[in-house]
Amino acid sequence: MTEAKTKSDQTSLSLDLQINNSDLSSLVGPLDSNLAQLENFLNVEISRRGASFGIKGTQANCRKAIQALTDLAAIAERKSDELTAEDIQLYLVGQNAPAEELAAEEPVPELRTNRKGLQGRTPMQRTYIRNILSHDVSFGIGPAGTGKTYLAVAAAVSAFEKGEVERIVLTRPAVEAGEKLGFLPGDLSQKVDPYLRPLYDALFDLLGTEKTQRLLEKQKIEIAPLAYMRGRTLNASFVILDEAQNTTPEQMKMFLTRIGFGSKAVITGDASQIDLPRGQRSGLIEASHILQDVRGVSMTYFTSADVVRHPLVARIVEAYQKAEKREYQHA
Repeated sequence: MTEAKTKSDQTSLSLDLQINNSDLSSLVGPLDSNLAQLENFLNVEISRRGASFGIKGTQANCRKAIQALTDLAAIAERKSDELTAEDIQLYLVGQNAPAEELAAEEPVPELRTNRKGLQGRTPMQRTYIRNILSHDVSFGIGPAGTGKTYLAVAAAVSAFEKGEVERIVLTRPAVEAGEKLGFLPGDLSQKVDPYLRPLYDALFDLLGTEKTQRLLEKQKIEIAPLAYMRGRTLNASFVILDEAQNTTPEQMKMFLTRIGFGSKAVITGDASQIDLPRGQRSGLIEASHILQDVRGVSMTYFTSADVVRHPLVARIVEAYQKAEKREYQHA
């Protein structure tokens, strides 16, 4: 690695990798698309000739880019198939965690699903899984793309496959974002089904479509609007309340008091995307304050650093958070 100073605080670094052509192609991606991801995420410019790379940017960012290229080259050499955009994104997300935090992490048991090696991709995701496994009631609160719902469904599937629970119950409040249920076509089931679709998608991915359909027919898996939970007691069940920011305090209390013996409950939601009528309090926000110190209840708070979708999603989340903070300060 060599270094040359440029104008202001900009630095130019170079890196020569000892890597074969196949692994180099995997590292840089089609039309150098993987390098473009690194440029956008690390705010640097990367040029290359063969396995020689030139990086321009601040000294700190250039060194991060050098480390990323070195690490990803090693991953490309170990991988049997090519690096994907998701591989690059997950690597970059993982770099947001302090080294001491990663070193202090306890091992996470692997969840038993169709997805092998499912243990969480970021430190906070792994904390979330540990909290779900060790608490009867767990809250996962944070922005879109942090895996709150998917990991909760994965934990439910794993518990069911291990015989720890007899059924899985997934529910969401049927709150519209600009549309009224009464104006939508079809009967009640057809009207609420779109609200529950993300839960179906997660189950199909984690259990397989055919097995999910069989378990739905046998009522070993139940997916229903939150209103259907009233008056029930759910024993030996893994219960997930998704989109909980759209519950009222009364609905949240109703849901939490449905939990019976041998059951677990996970409540997920994004406090920044509340679709309740203006002036209506969110049951998720209220519960996160009321239950903060209750034994047996865990709270996991995700941030934009835990977003495992396209890197631009994390930036969008951060921009909205900054705007909301400014609006709150000026209110």
